[in-house]
Amino acid sequence: MSTIISFKYLIVWQKSHELVLCIYKVTSQFPKEETYALTSQIRRAAVSVPANIAEGFKKKTLANKLNFLSHSDGSLEEVKYYLILAKDLSYISLEKYLELELCCEEVSKLISGYAKNMKNYYNNKATNTQQKN
Repeated sequence: MSTIISFKYLIVWQKSHELVLCIYKVTSQFPKEETYALTSQIRRAAVSVPANIAEGFKKKTLANKLNFLSHSDGSLEEVKYYLILAKDLSYISLEKYLELELCCEEVSKLISGYAKNMKNYYNNKATNTQQKN
């Protein structure tokens, strides 16, 4: 695992940030009566995905890092539900729903891969330390 100095260089953060921008764009077209309901909820959940990746990036222990990734993954699932609801309420087209669903799936896979990579890195680091002793 190479040394990355900022969360901004993580592909998982970049893709989740792109998802947030797409969510903001699509929700700007939601009915005004949804401003403090569905619009607010889906935006909050979407923002939570890259925010938790960013916060977890600076945590020192594997457990803390994985905990923040878990929160990120949970927020992503929440976004997926809100997209279903938006589609069923006809706030977004089926085509837009499928496009955003694909984005969510990509981010989900990246979160899983990042967590797996992190576990491998910490396990290898522990093994190397034990071998030196």
